[in-house]
Order: sequence, then structure tokens, then C-alpha cells
Amino acid sequence: MSLTPVLSSYWDDPESWTLATYRAHDGYGGLTAALEMTPDEVIATVKDAGLRGRGGAGFPTGMKWGFIPQDEEHPKPHYLVVNADESEPGTCKDIPLMLATPHTLIEGVIIAAYAIRCNRAYIYVRGEVLPVLRRLHNAVAEAYAAGYLGRDILGSGFDLDLVVHAGAGAYICGEETALLDSLEGRRGQPRLRPPFPAVAGLYSCPTVVNNVESIASVPAILRNGVDWFRSMGTEKSPGFTLYSLSGHVQRPGQYEAALGITLRELLDLAGGVRAGHQLKFWTPGGSSTPILTAEHLDVPLDYEGVGEAGSMLGTKALQIFDETTCVVRAVLRWTEFYAHESCGKCTPCREGTYWLVQILRNIEEGSGRVEDLERLLDISDAILGKSFCALGDGAASPIISSIKYFRDEYVAHAEHGGCPFDPHRSTVFTTAASGASTTRTGSAQKPVGAS
Repeated sequence: MSLTPVLSSYWDDPESWTLATYRAHDGYGGLTAALEMTPDEVIATVKDAGLRGRGGAGFPTGMKWGFIPQDEEHPKPHYLVVNADESEPGTCKDIPLMLATPHTLIEGVIIAAYAIRCNRAYIYVRGEVLPVLRRLHNAVAEAYAAGYLGRDILGSGFDLDLVVHAGAGAYICGEETALLDSLEGRRGQPRLRPPFPAVAGLYSCPTVVNNVESIASVPAILRNGVDWFRSMGTEKSPGFTLYSLSGHVQRPGQYEAALGITLRELLDLAGGVRAGHQLKFWTPGGSSTPILTAEHLDVPLDYEGVGEAGSMLGTKALQIFDETTCVVRAVLRWTEFYAHESCGKCTPCREGTYWLVQILRNIEEGSGRVEDLERLLDISDAILGKSFCALGDGAASPIISSIKYFRDEYVAHAEHGGCPFDPHRSTVFTTAASGASTTRTGSAQKPVGAS
């Protein structure tokens, strides 16, 4: 399978971010087509294309738009919010897209707002990425000057104002309802649902919250048609998407391909795992998704294929780790992140992530015991599916999956008093992971105070 550059087709053009360059690549052609249709026809087109959310859960985008009440019994204004708070460890697709081609996102926003009958839209951007904020502000100003935003857009009678809002750097604000609270000026914390944002979202009004890539994919569908979009990908997961490869790979970066490509094929395109090493484990959708191993190299990277393998496609952040990586240490670092970023609103996540970190630190530092593995699984089970939002699931999933595939490595930490991947340890012993043996230096003598 080869790459299918659509969103990234001219990222390497000089000044790709300008309106002039965007127009030279048929920019705003999708908007012109959309304005010749009724809003309901635009929603139907996106539904027929089968576009699914590119931010994690993979929910059908057109269906989400269709949830917005359009009858006279709901006179409240409608809002569109673009979730550009990209902060999932390993995820790095939305920021390059907004830097390289911000007008792709802006055109998608206008089309989506027209479809859901919205006259005010927001792009919520992670506050640390100042270059992205500046580029979006400049692009929005260009769009206003060209008549793509503001009053009576392209003579259609449709009005839209677009606001670029900078967040304050909280991971929890990537959760859609916490994002809405933050946008309203409150502390970002997830809301209880129902009611869902489609009924009571921003300012208690009907609201659609979509990921950057989801919205940016819409103009190409309106411009080229449903059949063109469905000619790529699989039947249930059609279209193209951005895969972010990072870690121990020869050429890390963004690889745009049809859904259903495999990691083996992507690694071939990226030059493979770094020279002299082999794949040990990887994440299909960022650190919050259950890890997979080398035995999953040929799993189709679509929503169904990855789900059947026991993980989630998520944000398609493919973090690649070779045999030099300590699984326990990697999972500990992720868990420390989730414990730090927990908003503290619900007990399972607030208390559970804290205790997960304590136990993992003991195992990594050499004072853990084999029985601690069951404690990790028990606490993970108490968090999984029981927290207000998916942050708790994201903290538990790497632990559960890593023990499933690399239990022997956890046991080696406990039995040998520390990490077998520590280069300062002396005795050589072997641990098996996913059917493959890995030899690392280690000491059979426990440190003082270890049990």
C-alpha cells in the first residue's frame, strides 16, 4: 500500500500556509460546492462519505452533526468547537496541519458551521504552541478579508464569526466537555453526561465538538465527492488519515495513507526500526491506548482492525519502541503523566493514578514484589470504565496491556531487585516477551531494603 497525500499534499510548498497557495490548490472549492447545497444535504454528504472522527473514538462525523436539533422548539444558538488541544503523548498530527495549511481547517469550519446552522465557531488551541496560534490568527484574518468569514459569505446569506482561543495547557481540556468548561472561563473538568454537548454544550446550547483532522478532511469530500473518498480505506473505515510515527524508527514523521494500512507497511515507508534493532512494542493511538507487539505488525490500522486486536486506533500516534526499551519504565512515565494531569474530580482517577505510580515506582526501583502485579491490575480495573472521562481509561490501558504481553519483565524487576535494562547491572539473564527472548544485563542480588 502506498501513501495517499491529501491533507499533506503540499506541505512542502513555499509559504503553504497562505491564502494564495491554498487557492492555487483548489482551496475553498469545497465551500463553494457546500453553499450550493442545503445544510441537510451537506450533512447527508458527510454521512454518505463515512468520515469518522479522527480524534480518538472514531464516531461518525456526519451523525454527530445530525444530532444538533434543528426544529423551532430549540431556538438557542448553535456552536461549533474545534478541539485543537493536541496533548496526547506521541500525538503530533494536528499541530503540523495547522502550521502548514491552516486554511484547510478554516474552510472545513465554515462548511461544518453552515451544515449545523451555526453562526459562531471556536478553535480551541493548546496555549503553549504560539507559532500555531499566530498562524491561525493570520489565516483567519485573511479569510475575513477575502469574504470567507463574516457577513453574507460569498453572497450566500450565511454569516459566521470564527474565534481562535488559547487554552492554558491542561491535558484534561482535550476531553470535549472539559474543553467547553475551559472555553466558558471555568476550570477545565469533565461534565456528567447526559446531557450531551449536542443538546447542552457551550453556554448550555447545542454544540458540535470535532477534532482538527476531522474538520480539515471535509473540504476534500465536498470538492471531490463521496465515491472518491470511499475509494480509499475500508468499507467501515473509509478515507485517508495522518499516521504519526515516532520513537525508534529511521524516519519519524507524518505519513498520510488510506485507513487499513499496516504498521509493517508504514515501517517500510519510514525506513524500518533503527538499524541493528527490532520492534518490541508500539502504541496504535498514543499512550492512552493498549500497547501492541511485533505479532501485530500486520493488523489493519483502521477502527475495526485495531479494535479486534485489543486496542484502539485513537489518534493514530504510532510510538515505536525497540528491544532496548524497558516496558516498566515506559509505562511508569506514562502513568506519572496521567497522575499529574488528572483533574481530581472523580475518585477512581484521582486516587487510582496516584497509587499506580507508587507501585510502579517500587517495581522499577527494585523494592517491588511479584504480588504487586495483581495490585496493579486490581487498581486498573477499579479505574477502567468508572471515571468521569477517558483519562482514567487511558491511565489503566497501558498497564493492563503491558502486563498481558510482558509479565515476565515485571516479574524480573521484582525478583532481581530492579530494572534488567540498567546498563550498570552485571548478571545476564533472559526475559521472554511476546514469544521472543531478550537478554539484558542484570543483578540477581536485591538492594538493601528490598523485599
